[in-house]
Amino acid sequence: MMKQEAVGNRRRVLRRLALGALACFWGATGALACKERTEQAGASQAEPYPTRPITEIVPFSAGGPTDVIARITGEHMAKTLGQQLVIENVMGAGGTTGIKRGAHAKPDGYTIMMGHMGTHATAPALYPRLGYDPQKDFEPIGLAVGTPIVIVAKKDFPASDFKEFVAHLEANAAAMSEAHAGVGSVSFATCTLFDSQLGVKPARVAYRGAGPAVNDLMGSQVDYMCDQIVNVVEQIKGGKIRAYAIAADKRSPALPDVPTTVEMGMPEFQVSAWNALFAPKGTPKEIVAKLSDALSRALEDPATRKRLLDLGGVLPEAAERGGAPLAELVSKEVERWTPILKATGAVAE
Repeated sequence: MMKQEAVGNRRRVLRRLALGALACFWGATGALACKERTEQAGASQAEPYPTRPITEIVPFSAGGPTDVIARITGEHMAKTLGQQLVIENVMGAGGTTGIKRGAHAKPDGYTIMMGHMGTHATAPALYPRLGYDPQKDFEPIGLAVGTPIVIVAKKDFPASDFKEFVAHLEANAAAMSEAHAGVGSVSFATCTLFDSQLGVKPARVAYRGAGPAVNDLMGSQVDYMCDQIVNVVEQIKGGKIRAYAIAADKRSPALPDVPTTVEMGMPEFQVSAWNALFAPKGTPKEIVAKLSDALSRALEDPATRKRLLDLGGVLPEAAERGGAPLAELVSKEVERWTPILKATGAVAE
């Protein structure tokens, strides 16, 4: 008797499974229920992101400002995420080579990139065949840090202050050399604006990143450049290069003795660059949110904050963090820089 009941139970179970399968194949309601059950089963079996190291593309050489910021923030983000952020320096074309690679990476959260004002704001005006759209081809993760621009020169530059520097440049521009990190980079765009406002045309020397450019500036192989404070603050403090002005209306706590361009009578030249994290378009929202939270936690960490502030960085307030504020910033910056750079006639090959 018990054997007969067991056989009957098995038959009833098999009948219900068969009916369920038919419903999944032929019934709209059944198909939806089947889909939901499948998704729930998949979700229960999926491991939480991330399960392996994350590649962070830095589109400039190691040691440059973007690289330094990526490593400082990435160090704390790795603790939050429980996985290492592996920095991959992909240089070329003013940072656009690395960003283009990142834009075309698989949108699974395991490739992100540290973009900046050059790659996402000025490059569209300088590269006719850019290969990506800063506003359409990325999922914005969040703003990492703002970096005021400093006008710096070799240590033996023959000028004691900014006004003398400008006078010397205006009188000798044709014989002077200006370094930059590649067409489309922050150093290129900001000095393009600076030169155009002064009406000078020095010889422009391109490097594969700000790091190598600063190295040659310290060796007096070039005369001057415009660069992010993060990249030059230690060299200025060490007397290896000279700082003439910060392109802002307030002095930096990291360089309190360096005057602003407003103080020096050139208020029209005010520029603050920025660095921010992006993911390829299509990266799942929950993954972007997790990365954004990890970045925000890094910016709240006292030790991380101190390291960035000591370099002269300006940290975003809570309301300025996250994907939405970054998307708005990129839109405004593209709108700002496009007419400025097109008016100069500067175009990348």
